Amino acid sequence: MTADFLVIGAGIAGLSFALRAARHGSVIVLTKGDAFESNTAWAQGGIASVLSESLRDIGDSVESHIADTLDAGAGLCKESAVRTIVGEGAAAINDLVNYGVSFDKESNHFLLGKEGGHSHRRILHARDTTGREVARALIEAARSHPNITLLEHHFAIDLITTAKLGAAVNDRVVGAYVLETNSNEVKVFRSDRIILAAGGCGKVYLYTTNPDSATGDGVALGWRAGAAIANMEFIQFHPTCFYNPGATGPEARSFLVSEAVRGEGGILINGKGEDFTKKIDPRGSLAPRDIVARAIDREIKRTGATCVYLDVTHKPKGFMKERFPYIYETLLKFGLDCETQPIPVVPAAHYQCGGVLSDANGKTSVRGLYAVGEVGCTGLHGANRLASNSLLEGNVVARRALDAMLVLHPPGKDVMNPPPIPEWEYGNTAEPDELVVIYHNWDEIRRLMWDYVSIVRTDNRLRRATARLRNLKKEVREFYWGHRVNADILELRNLVAAAGLIVECAMRRKESRGLHYTLDHPNSDDRLCQDTIIRKF
Repeated sequence: MTADFLVIGAGIAGLSFALRAARHGSVIVLTKGDAFESNTAWAQGGIASVLSESLRDIGDSVESHIADTLDAGAGLCKESAVRTIVGEGAAAINDLVNYGVSFDKESNHFLLGKEGGHSHRRILHARDTTGREVARALIEAARSHPNITLLEHHFAIDLITTAKLGAAVNDRVVGAYVLETNSNEVKVFRSDRIILAAGGCGKVYLYTTNPDSATGDGVALGWRAGAAIANMEFIQFHPTCFYNPGATGPEARSFLVSEAVRGEGGILINGKGEDFTKKIDPRGSLAPRDIVARAIDREIKRTGATCVYLDVTHKPKGFMKERFPYIYETLLKFGLDCETQPIPVVPAAHYQCGGVLSDANGKTSVRGLYAVGEVGCTGLHGANRLASNSLLEGNVVARRALDAMLVLHPPGKDVMNPPPIPEWEYGNTAEPDELVVIYHNWDEIRRLMWDYVSIVRTDNRLRRATARLRNLKKEVREFYWGHRVNADILELRNLVAAAGLIVECAMRRKESRGLHYTLDHPNSDDRLCQDTIIRKF
């Protein structure tokens, strides 16, 4: 199949791009599972933006939002990218409203919430299922557009570049090998303009708020295609994942209690009812996420407890049910009434702040390849993402990526004639006969990353992780070439690649900054305040 634009991923980044690009040519959007299975759809929190009513009513400003973002990013944000993306926030909101997203309102004004690290109320929500509402509106708009083909259950295996085809020209993308998972058939998709929008890698860790699909596919695709990767050591751990060890099922294991709950007065306490976060930062429960997650980790280790608690019992009766109905009903389903009982919580892997290195237009080091959303590293987040800046980035950079593409690679005017693309090269045609080993490797990767490369790190733990991952990569390579490939093997291949990139970046940063905290180098060092960039040679 051939398209003017090939989009890999169906969250806010991929679909925002597709809906605009469809005005200029044909668009194919690939997603490896159901369209609703994305980090966007799972997002409870909102989207941060300074609107005209914010300026009038509460004294907020774009400059204030920029300052909060730079502060959270611990010195590593690219200020130009921050100014560009934050400055276009109002346009992003208009886009989403025009696509049919229904944000909470009161008296024709948006209801604005506050979250950790923000100095003002500037977060738009759709109750506590903002991501689901955004995904609904964009998926409906994409499915109804005649120039967009949305293909579910299509798993991108590898990007095809002119370098891989042996062409003696500047390296650029020309397509992708894609597994149709329902038939297990591999197809070639041709396009000179490819958007990576496949989200993050939360499933690299044993405990995560992400859906099962978040296996680092986008960053692994970019890495294998030769794109530069940056700052993968900065993995954000959300402070408040519901701790429910006796329950089963993905929702029970990964249920996020939104930061907006703390923004509305929720307080983190220990088993004695003490607000321990105030001892770490005067902002307490509303400090940036890296600070709060480390405070929880420290408190759990200090007391020997299995969790801490998010307390909203001081709020008026009925507040949680009205303001956070999804959270309230889900907790009630698991036997907890959060209006009368504190919510047990622990940190869990949530968001990758690094990824495929790109500029504020999503442009990567490989010609024709753009990275948008969580998979990209634009410099907006620096060493720690400010809450609710991710949906903002996904929409803004998607729009900017299209504008840049139309100038640099306009459809019909920038098409190259690469050598013929060969059929995808299979390994052994036998079906996997040792699935239990595949699942064991999956579990081992996630456990070693949690034990050695999570909230608090050391040089020794990172060296151990490196050694173990080296062996796991070898085993996964043998599976990949020794069996007929299926989705499980592809996810395992991407998972081990993403894990390796995180560890390699972490090994290179000999300081503590933002989300990367190491006991061997507990202080930040201004001489090391630069991106960790790695390339595959």
